[in-house]
Amino acid sequence: MKAVIVKPDKELTVAEVPTPEPGPGEVRVRMEYGGICGSDLAYWKHGASGTAVLTHPLILGHEVAGIVDKLGEGVSARVGVAVTFNPATLCGEYEVDPSLAHRTNLWPEVRYFGSAAFDPHEQGGFSTYRVVREDQLRPIPAGVTTRTAAAAEPLGVAIHGIRRAESVTGPIAGQTILVNGCGPIGAFLIGAAKHFGAAEVYACDLADLSLGHARDMGADHLINPTRDELPHDIPLVFDCSGAPAAIDGLLRATRRGGTLVQVGNLPGQPAPIGLGQLVTREITYIGSYRFIDEVTDALEAMASGLDVEPLLTHEFPIGETPAAFATAADRSTGSSKVLLKLS
Repeated sequence: MKAVIVKPDKELTVAEVPTPEPGPGEVRVRMEYGGICGSDLAYWKHGASGTAVLTHPLILGHEVAGIVDKLGEGVSARVGVAVTFNPATLCGEYEVDPSLAHRTNLWPEVRYFGSAAFDPHEQGGFSTYRVVREDQLRPIPAGVTTRTAAAAEPLGVAIHGIRRAESVTGPIAGQTILVNGCGPIGAFLIGAAKHFGAAEVYACDLADLSLGHARDMGADHLINPTRDELPHDIPLVFDCSGAPAAIDGLLRATRRGGTLVQVGNLPGQPAPIGLGQLVTREITYIGSYRFIDEVTDALEAMASGLDVEPLLTHEFPIGETPAAFATAADRSTGSSKVLLKLS
């Protein structure tokens, strides 16, 4: 079968690898679509994503969907069912506080599709086939295609950010929000917020092309800080950029006593961040990491009318993977979520 592999020397190839067979409790999925994520680009461009460093060849891809193809022993799934995945595997024996037991995204040791965080690396899903545990399957509801379901994972990240906000502010319905950073996650968050009833959405980004994607997902106001001022007194703000330099301005845009949710990953290394307004304005600043099982919520949202197609800007066959990655890495192409057709 074919697989998209990145090597420690940052060489990106489409190679032939053995076709896997499912074991007990496992299923094999014929992969159809995969979305290129920022972490995939980071492994290709830098040989690392955050603190995860490539030491062996890695099959990339964690935003994927396909069709159940073959069953291992003891599996109740059916061949032919369209599925996406929860790409996480909780590892190790740990005692966690009961209050955190349901927050599986905070488990101390998590393996993830297409991640070099552990050795051996966890191979991803940019391949003709992928074997997974049955419990990782998330059936795709009627009316949702494997093409759009490949976006369920990043949409789940966005929805988790909204759920984190709602744990402080109550339901997002009827609220006015600001979303800073309108790459795929920020744009998905805008679409999800409007789907769940947000009354007014301000979108902020340095790139007008990204603001166009935000508009397509329902943003009411577009702000380019190179020429526009941020609004004031916004009760709920999301940072999806992960840019430390943006935080001070976002705190100033947040209403006194309001909430700022950090969805975009901040650097692992020390970086200057202006936090004075956090104290004097008594702003609640919370983090949001991956998701618990909001992939399921994402599928339900798409089935009930949340249209993610405006963000699926480009599609390439697996044989044109280098061109797909180059397009995803260059936002001047107008790319948001670039898809690979895997089979």
